[in-house]
Amino acid sequence: MELVYKHECTLLRALLAASLLIWCGLALATLGAALIYLVLIFALTVFVQSALAAYLKGTGVQISYRQFPDLKARIDVCCHRLGLDCIPEAYVLRRRSVLTAMLLGRRYIVLQSSVLDALEDRPDAINFYIGHEIGHITRRHQRWLPLLLPAAVLPLLGAAYARACAYTCDRHGLHACDDLRSAQSGLAALAAGGRRWRQLNLGDYAAQARQASGFWMSFHELVSGQPWLVKRMAALRALATGAEAAPAARHRLAWLAALLVPRLGVAGAAGGLLALALLAGAAALAWPRLDEYSVRSQLLRAVRVGQDATAAVDRYYYANGRTPLTLREAGFALADPGLAVVDVRIDGESGVVRIYPADFSLRGKAIAFTPALAENKRVAWRCAGEDIPARLLPPGCQGKPPASTAFDHQ
Repeated sequence: MELVYKHECTLLRALLAASLLIWCGLALATLGAALIYLVLIFALTVFVQSALAAYLKGTGVQISYRQFPDLKARIDVCCHRLGLDCIPEAYVLRRRSVLTAMLLGRRYIVLQSSVLDALEDRPDAINFYIGHEIGHITRRHQRWLPLLLPAAVLPLLGAAYARACAYTCDRHGLHACDDLRSAQSGLAALAAGGRRWRQLNLGDYAAQARQASGFWMSFHELVSGQPWLVKRMAALRALATGAEAAPAARHRLAWLAALLVPRLGVAGAAGGLLALALLAGAAALAWPRLDEYSVRSQLLRAVRVGQDATAAVDRYYYANGRTPLTLREAGFALADPGLAVVDVRIDGESGVVRIYPADFSLRGKAIAFTPALAENKRVAWRCAGEDIPARLLPPGCQGKPPASTAFDHQ
């Protein structure tokens, strides 16, 4: 039996590729500052894991051959069946949150006491529960959590990978059991609770999966990291019999609706908020860079407008021997499809052409084109900013305006 669900590896590769693209994009946009967030997330993950481990050891009951020897024996057997040579520490907790399970899933097996009590009369079903938890460890589902966090909140993709992990762990749970009925009992206890699960008709319960094709059931599963228990039961029964599971097709409109909803259930609500905080912080770092890039693009277009204006002044000067009083006299009319410039003026005495950018942050400032006589008595233009930071201007315009011009004494 293949222990890894068929779509898990494909979804992991897609998630990893998307995360790397996001991280690289943020790193380029912020000149590497976003990588600080990656380090901070890793440090925060280590801190939270240490806090949960301390809580686990200070509150839970460690399973050993002196404490719950029956559970310890089952854990050893399940680890052997699933090829896990290094037996992880195991604890019993009264309550176990999703966050605890995900962040401690790499080093610890955490079993909830209510589930163990429910399966007391069916001890082999506990193997399914233990095997499911071992599946998270052997597959290292939380190893790349900090790296995958940006893409984990993406609609559809992050939730699909989490559901695939759940199906993989169910396969591990089935392999750890002696028979299918024990595995089904393990799932039934999660569905019907402490005692009522014993009266559960497993076939009818699995048949409920056919109702999952409606819009709302499809939508809420697509945005969730957990598949419906009825679908897990149906998949488990099909796997045990060697048949191909044929779940009900999801509603088509549900796919479109889910595409608009980010996944906020990464490691619980806290993980979703952490991911959003990461993206918001990285966006805050990137925004000034993007805004500066936009200003640079507008100034580059403004310089091109200035070059057209100075070319018109050149033609007029060589034809008439003097500078025009206005640019209209030189035959120049402002045509700026990109709306990078609000005005272009010429000083009739000095011949300086000034370009006034349209960007609000640069209102009242100008790019000055100053004429100068070259050795061949031809007019050459020097471009410089007036009260505009040099870093925003193209390389040829980052100097200072000259004190005098070629036309000052004409």
